[in-house]
Amino acid sequence: MTDLLKTELLGLALEAARQAGELLRDGRPADLGVAAVKSSPIDVVTEMDIAAEKLITDFLAAHRPDDGLLGEEGASSAGTSGVRWVVDPLDGTVNYLYGLPSWAVSIAAEYHGETVVGVVAAPMRGETYHAVLGEGAWLAGGGPLRCRAAAPLDQALVATGFNYVQTVRAHQADVAQRLIPRVRDIRRGGSAAVDLCDVAAGRLDAYYERGLHPWDLAAGDLIAREAGALTGGRPGSPPSGELVLAATPAVFGPLGALLDEAGAWHD
Repeated sequence: MTDLLKTELLGLALEAARQAGELLRDGRPADLGVAAVKSSPIDVVTEMDIAAEKLITDFLAAHRPDDGLLGEEGASSAGTSGVRWVVDPLDGTVNYLYGLPSWAVSIAAEYHGETVVGVVAAPMRGETYHAVLGEGAWLAGGGPLRCRAAAPLDQALVATGFNYVQTVRAHQADVAQRLIPRVRDIRRGGSAAVDLCDVAAGRLDAYYERGLHPWDLAAGDLIAREAGALTGGRPGSPPSGELVLAATPAVFGPLGALLDEAGAWHD
């Protein structure tokens, strides 16, 4: 793809994320409630998830009507241009519902199936992260992103997340229990996109989770890789719903083996 197309896609993703982030930050109603549930009664959607996705998809469709779309809240079209936008309008909905600051807008652009642009805006942090395939990862106004320097697994700060299906959560808790004695500590932030960007920014040594969807990880995975982290799923496999792992090169292999041994990819 051309540099001109990359520049165009990045600019559109940044602007769409900015607008959606402002809507979510400034438009959150005081009486915000649950609009719908998904996989379980605690896996929620708010009216603001839906409004933010409409804003993003309308914006992208107005500028690039021939592109495909895949959004968490139902946007789906094949497109004819070879470009597909993968959108999570509000990653960390439960955090947002409770007024916690760790949530983000995540927008990625794929070109013939490969992610080439990723943007994650975290308005309550005042931070926007972005990456272009082969051109590095950046924090807006803060320069290039780089993952942490090498450290052994027992000195690694590792983030994870938990599924909203109870049987899956129970096994994930067992995996975390096995992991805790082997690492520095565990964190649970509540937004996959933010956790992946924290790996990119050197704030975490690693992040893993089972049960993610393409919109949860498309942008953050590219940002982490362009910052020097390694990403994948089970050993030798790409990231998938079974398992997503992003880590510094020193931690990636040992942690991946430990997660595989613990069965982090299944119930």
